[in-house]
Amino acid sequence: MAAETGTSGVGGAGEGAFIATIVILLIVGRGFGEILQRFGQPAVMGQLIGGILLGPSLFGWVWPSAQHLIFPADPAHKSMIDAVSQLGILLLLLLTGMETDLKLVRRVGAACVSISTTGIIVPFICGFTLAQLLPASLLPEPDERIVAGLFLGTALSVSSVKIVAMVIREMNFMRRNLGQIIVSSAIIEDTIGWVIIAVTFGIATQGRLEIMPLILTVVEVGLFMLFSFTLGRRIVFTLIRWTNDVFRSEYAVITMILIIMGLMALITDMIGVHTVLGAFVAGILVGESPILSGHIESQLRGIITALFMPVFFGMAGLSADLTVLADPTLASLTAGLVLIASIGKFSGAFLGGRLAGLSMKEATAIGCGMNARGSTEVIVASIGLTMNILSPTLFTMIVTMAVVTTLAMPPMLRWALARLPMGSEERQRVEREELDRRGFISKLERLLVAADESKVGAFAAYLAGLVGGSSGMPTTLLRFSDVRRPAEKAGNGVDSHLEQLKEGVRASAAAVQHGEETPVEKAHLSARTEMEISGETIAAEARKGYGMFFIGFGRALTLKGAFTRKLNDLASGFDGPLCLVMKAGSGATELPRLDSRTTILVPVNGTEVSRRAAELAFAIARPTRARIKVLYVAQGGKNSPFTSISHRSEEAVLKDIVELGERYGLTISTEMQARGEPGTAITKRAAKGVSLLVMGVARRPGDELLFGETATAILTGYRGAVVFLAGERVRLDETEAEARRSGVADGRTTTADE
Repeated sequence: MAAETGTSGVGGAGEGAFIATIVILLIVGRGFGEILQRFGQPAVMGQLIGGILLGPSLFGWVWPSAQHLIFPADPAHKSMIDAVSQLGILLLLLLTGMETDLKLVRRVGAACVSISTTGIIVPFICGFTLAQLLPASLLPEPDERIVAGLFLGTALSVSSVKIVAMVIREMNFMRRNLGQIIVSSAIIEDTIGWVIIAVTFGIATQGRLEIMPLILTVVEVGLFMLFSFTLGRRIVFTLIRWTNDVFRSEYAVITMILIIMGLMALITDMIGVHTVLGAFVAGILVGESPILSGHIESQLRGIITALFMPVFFGMAGLSADLTVLADPTLASLTAGLVLIASIGKFSGAFLGGRLAGLSMKEATAIGCGMNARGSTEVIVASIGLTMNILSPTLFTMIVTMAVVTTLAMPPMLRWALARLPMGSEERQRVEREELDRRGFISKLERLLVAADESKVGAFAAYLAGLVGGSSGMPTTLLRFSDVRRPAEKAGNGVDSHLEQLKEGVRASAAAVQHGEETPVEKAHLSARTEMEISGETIAAEARKGYGMFFIGFGRALTLKGAFTRKLNDLASGFDGPLCLVMKAGSGATELPRLDSRTTILVPVNGTEVSRRAAELAFAIARPTRARIKVLYVAQGGKNSPFTSISHRSEEAVLKDIVELGERYGLTISTEMQARGEPGTAITKRAAKGVSLLVMGVARRPGDELLFGETATAILTGYRGAVVFLAGERVRLDETEAEARRSGVADGRTTTADE
């Protein structure tokens, strides 16, 4: 019917056939991916297998007329699908680059260099040699065996970082030494592999191997890589930051990332190598950007994994025709290809592991882990097919090899890793990193600071630098300039506040222990003066993605001890955690100069917000070497149900806090106050030589800042510097808000830290 009417495919139009193809690939790919994932296999293999079954291997063999109707072969339809697939390749390489953790590679060291070197050389030689021995019928151009050998050697050398990382993460080995070595080796192999693929493409476009064009291509690729990881890196960081800070429209950063990917792909295309190299390098640079927050990355990952991955791998499966394996000769050659690929990859990785000084069991695990080709192999093979380096039959053989080795890797690696015990030193490191995973500060991505011209404002900027400096956390400082109070009288300008912020960053970065953590390369700081800051200003700024908001105002409290209207207004614009820096009590109390002679008091009571405050205090104390006193205070006072007779729960809380402090390299002293009103107990203890009080408070629903009776008692009864860490804002629904305004709420009064 389609032929008679001159249209193509489902719906009687090329567009209809195109949409039908996309929908079917999404349904089948998602379905098979879900099935395989439930059996411990990567979902991407389900998408590939789904495409194979939809193609001539099964559907086209059982019902060819229906298969041709759904997947018509006319040029218009094929060009539309190919366009989506080609864009999918670039986006997949962008995502692969974003997942490439160069910090992990730097941390692991020389072992992965040895493994990746032999892990590439040995299978590359196997693949290159195999191409010279293949029957001429399997090569599109029998006279170009060198180009085919380079391509097949690269295809046998690569590993799929995504598949390897998935299994390592699933077995909780990502923090283990060997797990990091395996993933880092796969990252290096992938990077080198894409460079080789790009150079091979340059050779293939010449039609033959010529020395001078090859040397020129290698030099151009080297210059491109050098530019990308020096000046290009800064340009990418600046573009992403500028877009995030200036544009108000939705998903502007995603658009900029796609533009960066496209421009770098065009550069590699202009120098005569494949666009995949540009997309991959762009992904690495984007992934290292300090402004790239988790929600931005997840947005980009969502569209790629939901749309382009099922379509691309489904189309790759459609291009494979497993019916050719009915020929015993081709079936034997395919089995030989799988065997050579597996032995070559395992031997190369195993040899590299032994040369790096690893044990037999560890080297065996590395050999098993590096043998998964997965999505990387399919992308390489698809490029070879489109470039006419691989014949359709050889493409099918390589795809079969990728499926077999990828499905075999997870059970093999699980078996190998299960045989490896954890040493005491490694166990201690893993436990420390588990504390980081549960931590609050380690999850923050960006800080916002609003400060007036007072010394309290400068002190808040300094504390923000101490908190964010250890990880190079991007920080934005907004200085509020009061036109009624000249800056020279206040004694602090924006430069002074920025210097305080930088001083805190430098101290925090210097305190990072190089044996355990990656040294901070650079902290990304920005500062600007605002003549007027309001809740709307903060809300507009908060949309750029901040994990915590520091507020430092010289006059934060009214004469009656309540928070000022200005402070309430600013806090209303930020829904995330608040860090309020202020001076409590009346009188001219000097702000502390934090050093080894000062003491920071941290009240805790077992709640999450009090644990967060303790971690905040530790982040402040590590670079300043201030002493930490942790005071346990029961919730609700003397008759509190939270107070136990044996004090086991209180001791468990203190033990957890002490372990967290040890992660920061601090020695913590503890004290327990299980009786008496919390506010009174904290105030009395703070009066005994404490320089700074850091406490977690619950942020009550409503437009005004309300932290409860304990916080009020401290603000009125204590004279000194106070830091309140408040949790996320809880918004009232309209009914409850109206009830509160009318004074008909339930009237229940709770303690400060409930």
